[in-house]
Order: sequence, then C-alpha cells, then structure tokens
Amino acid sequence: MRKAFTLAEVLITLGIIGVVAAMTLPSLIERNRRAELQNGLKAAYSLLQQALQRMNADYGYTILPSDYKARKFKPEYIKYFDNPVDCQWGGIHATKKSTLCGKGATVNGDDGSSMDLMGIYKIYNKSSNKFAGSSYFDDGQFALKNGMLIMIENITPLFITVDVNGIQKKPNVWGEDLFTFQLMDNGKLLPMGAQGTNFSPDSYCSKTSTNQYNGIACTYKALTDKDYWNGI
Repeated sequence: MRKAFTLAEVLITLGIIGVVAAMTLPSLIERNRRAELQNGLKAAYSLLQQALQRMNADYGYTILPSDYKARKFKPEYIKYFDNPVDCQWGGIHATKKSTLCGKGATVNGDDGSSMDLMGIYKIYNKSSNKFAGSSYFDDGQFALKNGMLIMIENITPLFITVDVNGIQKKPNVWGEDLFTFQLMDNGKLLPMGAQGTNFSPDSYCSKTSTNQYNGIACTYKALTDKDYWNGI
C-alpha cells in the first residue's frame, strides 16, 4: 500500500510551487501588460482611420491638413466616433468633468476652457524630471467609451495623439501607451516615425534623448518592429 505524503513533504512541495510562481508571475504580468498596450495601439489606429474614411465619404473628397484652421478639425472629427466625451481643449483640466478626460477645474484659455497638459506624460526614456511637451495636444481632446483619450494638433501639420488605455491608467509614457499619428498632405494617416512624417525615430524614439518630444516617433516602430515591445 502506497504511503501518503507527510506534512513536511506537503509543505516542501507547496514551498517549491510558491517559489516557482513568484519567479514566473511577474514576467507573465509584464507580458500581458505589453500585449494589452500593443493591441490597444492597433485598435486605436483602426478607429482613427475608420473615422477619417467616413469623413471622406460624407464630404465627398479626401480631407487634408490644410483644410482646417486651428481648433477646427476636432469639432468635425469627433462626430465620427461612437458616444465620445468632449473634453474641450484642456484634456485633464477640461471644463466638462469626466474621469475619461481626467480631473481638474483650473482653466486659463482665451475661451475659458483650455489648460496645459504639461507634467502628465513622460518622454520615452522616462527621465525622472522630463515630461512630454504638450503643445501637440492642445487643439482639442475627446475620450471614447473604451477609455481612449484622443488629442489633436491642427495648425498644419495635423497630428492625432491617442492614449490607448486612458489618462487615468499608467504608464502615461510616449511610446508605451501614448502614440502619435500624422495626417499627410495626401490624406493618409501615418504612424509618426514612418517615412515622410515630421519626426524620425532615430532622434525621437531614443532611450537616451531627453528632448521633450522624445517618443513621438515611436508609433511606427511599435506597429512594425516585432522586437519593439520587448524593450519597453
């Protein structure tokens, strides 16, 4: 007859299982985190493109950056998303309160509804005292019901930046959960860092640069480089 495990043997076995779990669980969590952000980027790019395609169809021509003066693009673009929350011009300090837009009430714009986003997003190399320059986020923001926050720059060129998991969720880093696209002069929406866009990944997707726009050009690499997500 086979002997049962002793209490000591059971405790040893459980201890081994605990050690193995402690060693493997963090890597599994990190892998899932990266996969969620990567999938969020792909989903965001698809949503942004679909909205532009519907705009083109309604207008009967291809929309170009030169078609819109400052802050005139967002009021039209937002119409092509499902139940968006209009964050006005101030992102986390918008006059319309919503956890999707962020929190805050201070406003300082000429129209009484704008506020700087400086100090919220980190640059790609996550320097402790370096935050992403917010000048490309300030021509209108809106949030989607899935939590994504979309921020517009439209003083030619036209940039669309999206926080794929929302401003309330970390890491809030350019190149990790914050990604920028550019509407080109031919009407195509390209990931920043692609050939022809305004920022090169060599300089603006760098582990060493402390430039305030470092990370803006990581979008192309994040979508095309299979090893990109292993390095964040």
